[in-house]
Amino acid sequence: MDGTQRLRVTVMCAVTAIASSGCTLVGSPGLISPPASPDSFPEGTPSVEAPSRSGNMVEYEQSGRTYRVLESSFGYDERGTASWYGEQFQGRPTSSGEPFDLNRLSAAHRTLPLPSWVRVTNLSNGLSILLRVNDRGPFADPDRRIIDVSYAAAVRLGMVDTGTASVRVQAVEPWQSRTPGNAPD
Repeated sequence: MDGTQRLRVTVMCAVTAIASSGCTLVGSPGLISPPASPDSFPEGTPSVEAPSRSGNMVEYEQSGRTYRVLESSFGYDERGTASWYGEQFQGRPTSSGEPFDLNRLSAAHRTLPLPSWVRVTNLSNGLSILLRVNDRGPFADPDRRIIDVSYAAAVRLGMVDTGTASVRVQAVEPWQSRTPGNAPD
């Protein structure tokens, strides 16, 4: 293999590694300046939505682990660590197929149906927001991290500078399902 072929293989390996990383990188505060006010990112209103055509498989494997997608968001309530993702994923497709927008209130979760609505509360400062889950992740430190939030959500939760926060994540109504017709009433 000559030097040009080696370079091509190296570049292809790097591109593949980046593309398969999913939402695993913690945001870099130096890349993005916070807006004048966290209120410049308004909350959405939870609504009934059809299950995403992608990202709602029964189970999937990532980094040697198998994850099983919940049939419904009903009753989901967990505490753990949140991290955030931003510029490095801007415009890339999420697991639901939508383009990621760091300035929208959204999140990535490993097992909730896509889409789902959750209330995320930063346990160290009491800040709380509603987020629409439309992506899969986090895959870095999966024993501790339970959710990745967008840059906008990190601003609202007061966690941009720290990169992570101890949070409570609670699914909210309307309950969403992995497949059509399976959400509880």
